[in-house]
Amino acid sequence: MSGRASARMRTRSIRARLLVFVSATLVVVCAAMGLVTTLFQHAYLMGTMDDRVLATAERALSGASLHPEIEDDLTFLRQTGQPAGMLSARLDEKGAIVAAAVVAQDAPPRGLSTEQRTALADIRADGAMHTRTVPGLGTYRVTVLASGGVRVLAGLPMDDVQDVISGLVMIETGVAVAGLAAAGCVCAVVIRRQLRPLGRVAATAAEVSRAPLGHGEVAGLTRVPARDTDPDSEAGQVGAALNHLLDHVESALAERRRSEEHVRHSEERMRRFLADASHELRTPLASIAGYAELMNLGADRIEPVLAWRRVSAESARMTGLVEDLLLLARLDEGRPLHSGEVDLAALVAEAVWNARAAGGGHEWQLELSPDTPVSVTGDATRLHQAVAGLLSNARMHTPVGTTVVASVESAGTHHVIRVRDNGPGIPPTLLPTVFERFTRADTSRSRADAKSGGSGLGLAIASAITGAHGGRIGVESAPGRTEFTIELPAATETGVEKRAVSGRPTQGRGELRDQPPRTRTRPPAPVTRIPWRTGR
Repeated sequence: MSGRASARMRTRSIRARLLVFVSATLVVVCAAMGLVTTLFQHAYLMGTMDDRVLATAERALSGASLHPEIEDDLTFLRQTGQPAGMLSARLDEKGAIVAAAVVAQDAPPRGLSTEQRTALADIRADGAMHTRTVPGLGTYRVTVLASGGVRVLAGLPMDDVQDVISGLVMIETGVAVAGLAAAGCVCAVVIRRQLRPLGRVAATAAEVSRAPLGHGEVAGLTRVPARDTDPDSEAGQVGAALNHLLDHVESALAERRRSEEHVRHSEERMRRFLADASHELRTPLASIAGYAELMNLGADRIEPVLAWRRVSAESARMTGLVEDLLLLARLDEGRPLHSGEVDLAALVAEAVWNARAAGGGHEWQLELSPDTPVSVTGDATRLHQAVAGLLSNARMHTPVGTTVVASVESAGTHHVIRVRDNGPGIPPTLLPTVFERFTRADTSRSRADAKSGGSGLGLAIASAITGAHGGRIGVESAPGRTEFTIELPAATETGVEKRAVSGRPTQGRGELRDQPPRTRTRPPAPVTRIPWRTGR
């Protein structure tokens, strides 16, 4: 039973426990105050009573001393001014009562019976106060005084004192009960009002606990109202802590959902990448296998020299594809590049010269600012590969006669390489994924022949190389104007510094994520335009 009762006490609400504790405290305080008040009042009344008894005994002793030879003389009780209910007795030398009487109201003194005398026996004549219950008369406060061989006992009834004490106790009890009842009601109301914020916090926590957090539902979690998050109150601190916890929960769940989406997207991209890589590798492998089979069947089926040339061409194509994939893999792993000071003007000029040699049907132009130094810190070979990839992209995906302009500009702490053409442009649906691997625009840009199509890795490699150098790549396209830009940090004044390669950046509509917007600043220096034209 005790265990069950203690369990009920433990599970009782805070409101009930506070009310019980406050009520018990008030009861103890009221009882203590009543007890102390009663004791002090009793002591005061008893002190006053003892003074009156002593004065009465002294008067009785004075009256009895007038006739010391008469041992049973109680004539002093008939004197005027004796209080009603006063009793007195004459004692002999041994302390035995010789005569005893009590003063009656409007009547002569009445003698005490043997039983009443027995109740007053054995009181020493030392002036000390004694409380005795006299049968038929009630409780008395008595004392014995002696002088000159005369011993007198005198006493007064304590009914008045007891009545006052009893009335005081009753009044205090009534006031205490009424006060406790009022205080209990006030405490119940106050405790309920003060615990309302905590109840709202608990309701919020209960509502959140019913949310399907395991299914990734993170939006719209209920919060504790602002009025219940006051840091100056305990309930407000709990509410603020719960809101902070819910913020962490939502952040963690949102991060988990983003991670899951990223993993799913990465898996999809990996599957698509493997499928595209397999398809690209399968074509040259099939060609090599076909020509090898024809050669095995005999020289009458195909000329050996022609077959060998085709096998070599397809092998070179496959080798180039594998090297591109290996380069992307190394950049993804964050392997460091060779670092040195690179003159972008010379690098772009060389890349345009090579593009002009490869694409004779286009008009090539180069714009440089000779008075502005444009040097960066990086891998010259890889940067050349990135610029060549942009020029190759313009050559392969624009018709003959298209003008391709390459320029180098200085934009303060960055240098900008631009490659633009006046071709048909990139379809808007392709722009968001133009820098992804194996992305082709064959459906919108014509391909001169099978050799000019490419594998869809050129722009992806250019993007990865740019990101590895701490830069960013972008594209803007409309019918009649397509412009690719590469922004690279300018070389430091202290010399060449080694730069670690970061992971492959992610682009969206030609701009890297988590990068500031591109600034397109034209240099104030004069521009030298070098046109290269070839015959159609």
